[in-house]
Amino acid sequence: MTQPPSRGVPGPSGSAKPTGASTVPPAPPDGGLPVVPAAPPVPFAPAPPVQGAGTPPGSGPPGPRGSAWAEGWGRLRAAAGTEPGRLRIIGAVLALLVVGFGAATSWQMTDRAAAAEDVLHRSQPLAADAAAIYRSLADANTTASSGFLARGQEPVEVTERYRQHVDTAAEKLAKAAAGAEPGSASATAITELNKLLPRYTGLVERARANNRHGMPLGGAYLRYANDTMQTEMLPAAEKLYQHENARLRADYDGATPYPWVALGLGVLALTALAWAQRRNYRRTNRVFNHGLLAATAASTVVVLWLAVGHTVARSGLNTSYEDGVRSLNVLNDARLASLKARGNENLTLVSRGAETITVEKHQVDKFDAAFKEQMALLSGTENRTGLLATAARFADDDSGRTPVTRAADALKTWQERHAVARERDEAGDYQGALDRIIGKPGEPSAGECLDTAADEPTGECFDVVDAALEEALDHEQGEFKKAVGNAPGSMTVLALGAAGLAALAAAFALFGIGRRLSEYR
Repeated sequence: MTQPPSRGVPGPSGSAKPTGASTVPPAPPDGGLPVVPAAPPVPFAPAPPVQGAGTPPGSGPPGPRGSAWAEGWGRLRAAAGTEPGRLRIIGAVLALLVVGFGAATSWQMTDRAAAAEDVLHRSQPLAADAAAIYRSLADANTTASSGFLARGQEPVEVTERYRQHVDTAAEKLAKAAAGAEPGSASATAITELNKLLPRYTGLVERARANNRHGMPLGGAYLRYANDTMQTEMLPAAEKLYQHENARLRADYDGATPYPWVALGLGVLALTALAWAQRRNYRRTNRVFNHGLLAATAASTVVVLWLAVGHTVARSGLNTSYEDGVRSLNVLNDARLASLKARGNENLTLVSRGAETITVEKHQVDKFDAAFKEQMALLSGTENRTGLLATAARFADDDSGRTPVTRAADALKTWQERHAVARERDEAGDYQGALDRIIGKPGEPSAGECLDTAADEPTGECFDVVDAALEEALDHEQGEFKKAVGNAPGSMTVLALGAAGLAALAAAFALFGIGRRLSEYR
């Protein structure tokens, strides 16, 4: 068998030597093929991937994984690159805005409805009860001094009136304690009054017992009872009254502010819906999208309902405060001043000059000076308008002004009769002064205060003033309730209706966007 010549390179001896081999293995003796030793293994090194025309994208090794936010943002950007993706984003934003608008409206109106409900059913009644406590205590103190002046002939009606006012004060204190917040100033004042009331009634009973026996010690007990009332009980009752009035004012402040957050979100939602419809028209040349149009209509109803409904309710609450609460406060102050004046007038005769104070370097009777001070509050001075004139100005109709005018006329006659009684007392005619303060024993009261008849007692004028102010208070209480009207209920209905309409508007918006998306399927 002939072997093909092998290529080689000349060796040093001039003979050719095959390339890559140092020696040529000899042929085996049996004439077979020569044995060629195996080449050593070569390590495998994979070729780097080549991104050519035939390599699919993403077939290379994966890179480091990004955060969930980055991946989500990437998908969102990819979706925003297509019209269906953009529509989905617009639909989600519209639904979110409309639902947020409804939630804000429901939250703010529910909060205001709760405050208005507290005005009508909690804080104003508690303020009225606090005023009734003050008034009952002052009236009981005045009645006790009137009965004391009758000595052993204390009229039964006077005793009954005293007990009635004490019972009313105790009943109102129990009611106020149930509505007071634990640890508040109201709760502290109520606790103090509950401790002082039994002490006061005990002092009055001791004064009566000594007075029936004609013992002068009775006057000392009564003055001590009056001091307890004037320096401890009435200040505590006044704190209770002021705190409840402050809580009433806070409830008004919570019910009347405009819901600006809800209104702002409503305007923003309407703006977004209008923009979406305009965009839809420019891209499709279709005038209306029924879903977006219905969502806009529902949102518009909520915005108008919110603006108009809250304005009407707010107006009623403001009117109830201006024409009701302010008038009630002034009338309560006027009635308390008249009660204090009557009590001081009686105590002037009880003390018989035992207690004096210095006024403009002159010694005057302490209780007569206090009487004049209360009269100045009622009728006014050169530098200050009186409580009765203020109450007449706050009254918004003749039904409210007429009793106040009657009280003012009776007050003038009361002052004139009081001056006659003081002249008798200072002249040493104690019995004559007493007859012109509480009336003659056994002589029925005329119940009128029409003139300055010297023989008529001042008690008749006090009764007219007190009855007229009570009538005015009842009228203003009715005006308050009428002005508040159904404000709490209308605010509650508004909160519920706004939530429902907003949810409906969001569904309409998604429906309108869904109709556009269906065109791409």
